[in-house]
Amino acid sequence: MTIGQVAERTGLSVHTLRFYEQEGLAAAPIARDHRGRRLYREQDVEWLTVCIVLRRSGMPVREIRRYMSLVQAGTGNEEERLGLLKRHQRRVEDQMNELQKSLDLITEKIGIYEEHLARLRERSRDT
Repeated sequence: MTIGQVAERTGLSVHTLRFYEQEGLAAAPIARDHRGRRLYREQDVEWLTVCIVLRRSGMPVREIRRYMSLVQAGTGNEEERLGLLKRHQRRVEDQMNELQKSLDLITEKIGIYEEHLARLRERSRDT
Protein backbone atom coordinates (compact mmCIF):
# COMPACT_ATOMS: atom_id res chain seq x y z
CA MET A 1 0.00 0.00 0.00
CA THR A 2 1.15 3.52 -0.65
CA ILE A 3 1.46 6.09 2.10
CA GLY A 4 -1.67 7.80 0.75
CA GLN A 5 -3.65 4.57 0.95
CA VAL A 6 -2.45 3.96 4.50
CA ALA A 7 -3.33 7.54 5.45
CA GLU A 8 -6.84 7.05 4.10
CA ARG A 9 -7.24 3.70 5.80
CA THR A 10 -5.94 4.80 9.22
CA GLY A 11 -7.20 8.36 9.28
CA LEU A 12 -3.68 9.63 9.89
CA SER A 13 -2.18 12.29 7.70
CA VAL A 14 0.76 11.50 5.44
CA HIS A 15 2.79 13.88 7.62
CA THR A 16 1.86 11.91 10.77
CA LEU A 17 2.75 8.62 9.11
CA ARG A 18 6.17 10.01 8.25
CA PHE A 19 6.51 11.30 11.84
CA TYR A 20 5.68 7.87 13.25
CA GLU A 21 8.33 6.33 11.02
CA GLN A 22 10.92 8.96 12.02
CA GLU A 23 10.13 8.36 15.68
CA GLY A 24 10.87 4.66 15.26
CA LEU A 25 7.27 3.56 15.64
CA ALA A 26 7.16 1.37 12.55
CA ALA A 27 7.19 -2.33 13.39
CA ALA A 28 9.84 -2.86 10.74
CA PRO A 29 11.59 -0.62 8.25
CA ILE A 30 9.04 0.49 5.66
CA ALA A 31 9.92 -0.92 2.27
CA ARG A 32 10.49 1.41 -0.66
CA ASP A 33 9.84 0.96 -4.35
CA HIS A 34 12.39 1.70 -7.07
CA ARG A 35 11.45 5.42 -6.86
CA GLY A 36 11.89 5.55 -3.10
CA ARG A 37 8.17 5.68 -2.32
CA ARG A 38 7.03 3.92 0.83
CA LEU A 39 5.28 0.57 0.44
CA TYR A 40 3.35 -0.57 3.50
CA ARG A 41 2.45 -4.17 4.24
CA GLU A 42 -0.66 -5.31 6.07
CA GLN A 43 1.47 -6.00 9.17
CA ASP A 44 2.69 -2.39 9.08
CA VAL A 45 -0.90 -1.13 9.08
CA GLU A 46 -1.88 -3.50 11.88
CA TRP A 47 0.97 -2.21 14.04
CA LEU A 48 0.10 1.40 13.16
CA THR A 49 -3.43 0.70 14.36
CA VAL A 50 -2.05 -0.35 17.75
CA CYS A 51 0.10 2.79 17.85
CA ILE A 52 -2.89 4.96 16.95
CA VAL A 53 -4.99 3.54 19.77
CA LEU A 54 -2.18 3.87 22.30
CA ARG A 55 -1.34 7.41 21.18
CA ARG A 56 -4.98 8.59 21.13
CA SER A 57 -5.39 7.21 24.63
CA GLY A 58 -2.54 9.43 25.76
CA MET A 59 0.42 7.06 25.82
CA PRO A 60 3.62 9.04 25.24
CA VAL A 61 5.61 8.20 22.11
CA ARG A 62 8.56 7.03 24.22
CA GLU A 63 6.34 4.45 25.96
CA ILE A 64 4.92 3.25 22.64
CA ARG A 65 8.48 2.91 21.40
CA ARG A 66 9.40 0.96 24.55
CA TYR A 67 6.40 -1.33 24.16
CA MET A 68 7.28 -1.92 20.52
CA SER A 69 10.89 -2.78 21.38
CA LEU A 70 9.67 -5.27 23.98
CA VAL A 71 7.33 -6.91 21.47
CA GLN A 72 10.08 -7.07 18.88
CA ALA A 73 12.49 -8.61 21.39
CA GLY A 74 10.19 -11.61 21.64
CA THR A 75 9.43 -13.81 24.59
CA GLY A 76 10.85 -13.35 28.04
CA ASN A 77 9.69 -9.77 28.70
CA GLU A 78 5.96 -10.32 28.98
CA GLU A 79 5.95 -9.12 32.62
CA GLU A 80 7.38 -5.77 31.56
CA ARG A 81 4.91 -5.46 28.68
CA LEU A 82 2.06 -6.25 31.03
CA GLY A 83 3.26 -3.71 33.57
CA LEU A 84 3.59 -1.01 30.92
CA LEU A 85 0.07 -1.66 29.63
CA LYS A 86 -1.43 -1.85 33.13
CA ARG A 87 0.12 1.49 34.11
CA HIS A 88 -1.30 3.03 30.99
CA GLN A 89 -4.67 1.43 31.64
CA ARG A 90 -4.76 3.06 35.09
CA ARG A 91 -3.93 6.47 33.56
CA VAL A 92 -6.72 6.06 31.01
CA GLU A 93 -9.17 5.00 33.72
CA ASP A 94 -8.20 8.05 35.79
CA GLN A 95 -8.75 10.29 32.76
CA MET A 96 -12.12 8.68 32.13
CA ASN A 97 -13.15 9.27 35.75
CA GLU A 98 -12.17 12.93 35.50
CA LEU A 99 -14.04 13.26 32.21
CA GLN A 100 -17.11 11.62 33.76
CA LYS A 101 -17.04 14.18 36.59
CA SER A 102 -16.82 16.96 34.01
CA LEU A 103 -19.66 15.46 31.99
CA ASP A 104 -21.82 15.13 35.10
CA LEU A 105 -21.33 18.82 35.92
CA ILE A 106 -22.04 19.89 32.35
CA THR A 107 -25.16 17.71 32.25
CA GLU A 108 -26.36 19.23 35.51
CA LYS A 109 -25.84 22.76 34.17
CA ILE A 110 -27.67 21.91 30.95
CA GLY A 111 -30.61 20.63 32.99
CA ILE A 112 -30.70 23.85 35.00
CA TYR A 113 -30.74 25.99 31.85
CA GLU A 114 -33.33 23.81 30.13
CA GLU A 115 -35.63 24.05 33.16
CA HIS A 116 -35.09 27.79 33.38
CA LEU A 117 -35.85 28.32 29.69
CA ALA A 118 -38.92 26.05 29.89
CA ARG A 119 -40.27 28.17 32.78
CA LEU A 120 -39.63 31.36 30.81
CA ARG A 121 -41.45 29.95 27.77
CA GLU A 122 -44.35 28.85 29.97
CA ARG A 123 -44.64 32.32 31.50
CA SER A 124 -44.54 34.00 28.12
CA ARG A 125 -47.38 31.75 26.87
CA ASP A 126 -49.42 32.59 29.97
CA THR A 127 -49.16 36.33 29.37
